[in-house]
Amino acid sequence: MILMYLFETYLDLRQHAALKLTTLPKTLEGVISQKKFEKFRAYSLYKSHFHFVHEFVTILIDSAILFFGKLPWFWNKSGIFLPLLGLNEKNEILHTLSFLASVMIWPQITGLPFSVYSTFVIEARHGFNKQTIWLFFKDLIKGICLAIILGPPIVSASIVIVQSGGPYLAIYLWAFMFVLSLVMMIIYPVLIAPLFNKFTPLPEGELRFKIENLRLLMIKLL
Repeated sequence: MILMYLFETYLDLRQHAALKLTTLPKTLEGVISQKKFEKFRAYSLYKSHFHFVHEFVTILIDSAILFFGKLPWFWNKSGIFLPLLGLNEKNEILHTLSFLASVMIWPQITGLPFSVYSTFVIEARHGFNKQTIWLFFKDLIKGICLAIILGPPIVSASIVIVQSGGPYLAIYLWAFMFVLSLVMMIIYPVLIAPLFNKFTPLPEGELRFKIENLRLLMIKLL
């Protein structure tokens, strides 16, 4: 995990150095103006600085969780919590769901200040933010509710496959995830994405015609 962080930081540093170049790249000449390029460059540099801080704090927290054995601690505590609700702590599915719920709360807490700063300071300062505080937390609550609705069935099915898969466990699990990914590809733009974004129909024209033909082709292939 640390080696991956170091490698990605190396790549980010190279990108950060490129963002410091004030000359408009030849590939963008005639595409955007120097003024727009400077505005985008200032925004990207600010985001880059913020990214370094965010990733450094994240790797520190993740390393501390592993080093001090907090995942087993969460697992034991989530088992203790189940009898309080009248549930069987020895049930692997219930125990796993309780564990994942407790673990999911932690990144929500630690990541919230960074999300708020990114949206309402960086994005707002450069004129890209259209969210209000209410809309921000509304979307956050929607995301948590979706995780609560979709997560348990998927996790439970995965555990059942692991328990009864036998020597063909890997194949069954792969097949389940493959079908799940196809289902999510279909329902996401129809049911999930509209919960967070407003969509308007694409105007009639060549682009819409090509996209609809591609969609029909994909449906036939499926």
